[in-house]
Amino acid sequence: MTLPVHIARLFEHMRWADDRVVAALAAWPDASPRAIELLAHVLGAEQVWLARLQQRPPDAPVWPSLDVDGCRALLDHNREQYAAYLARLAPSDLARTIRYRNSAGVEFDSQVEDILLHVALHGSYHRGQVALLVRDGGAEPNATDYIAFVRGAAAATRTIR
Repeated sequence: MTLPVHIARLFEHMRWADDRVVAALAAWPDASPRAIELLAHVLGAEQVWLARLQQRPPDAPVWPSLDVDGCRALLDHNREQYAAYLARLAPSDLARTIRYRNSAGVEFDSQVEDILLHVALHGSYHRGQVALLVRDGGAEPNATDYIAFVRGAAAATRTIR
């Protein structure tokens, strides 16, 4: 019962990238409230989707009101819960359909694999928005691109050498 490599790697990247965004915001003395709000949303959405997968109430709303320390706490909570969930997931479980209601109350059916891929991709989208806000605020965002994760080195910059 081994999780497909692509799912496992995307979730390793997600944890790494979330850590780097929290670190960038913690190091920014005048962190943008909008940047913190977006990161809190990423983490809240991760929690809501996990709760849907487990067919239980979520431990956080999809748009939680958190500070940077609260984001760190929710990140750690999500990390533990996803690790336990993914460790129990069999490859055959990926095709299983989950019925859930979205935040507007509309009912949907989605496959486990599609939900997991959405969680990883949703975070990437919003981490990019946070990076833009960090840079626009005069601070330096941490690289969170997947290629930086696999290389262990940041992606190229605009500077030509």
